[in-house]
Amino acid sequence: MSDDLLVLDADGVILDYHEGYALAWERAFGHRPQIRNPDGYHPRDYWDVPVLAGEELRHFWTVGFDEELWRSMPALPGAAEACRLLRDAGHRLVCVTALGPEFEAARTANLRELGLEFEAVHAVGHQGAGNPKQAAVDRLRPAAFVDDYLPYLQGIGDRTWRGLIDARSHASPNRDPELEAPHSRHPDLQEFADWWVRRGA
Repeated sequence: MSDDLLVLDADGVILDYHEGYALAWERAFGHRPQIRNPDGYHPRDYWDVPVLAGEELRHFWTVGFDEELWRSMPALPGAAEACRLLRDAGHRLVCVTALGPEFEAARTANLRELGLEFEAVHAVGHQGAGNPKQAAVDRLRPAAFVDDYLPYLQGIGDRTWRGLIDARSHASPNRDPELEAPHSRHPDLQEFADWWVRRGA
């Protein structure tokens, strides 16, 4: 186990995926959606958008979520400060994201351009059954793994602290009583970082 290593998710922990979704929608359909439910966990609930299928859905994912968007996702408020706090406290940071491997370079560039220093970025995709992040996290053996999606904290080695960013509750998988609970819950990465540094002091 690496006591100084922390593994962080990207979307919903460091990067503002909800805002990225709105930018993708505007790129694909020419207008920015309005907010429907500010407590919506998934962007489809947060933004006032129709359910897409078929050609419209394909158009959205290929035109909206192209490589340029993955290179330019905005950071969540306080995320950069949280990463600096953790690094100043002596921690090394690695990102493990469920983004497809073909966009790993774009995600790496995105984090770098935001001034966020990570030793490595691992884009593991999210196809198939099981937890796609488990193998990468267990191989790294970090002191803590922080994600905003409770299913991705399942099956992680017992010696790794599992921190959950739990910002929005509507239709959230993070309240599923059938899933193993995280070790701690936090409203955002900045609160986690403050708490983690104080915990180790």
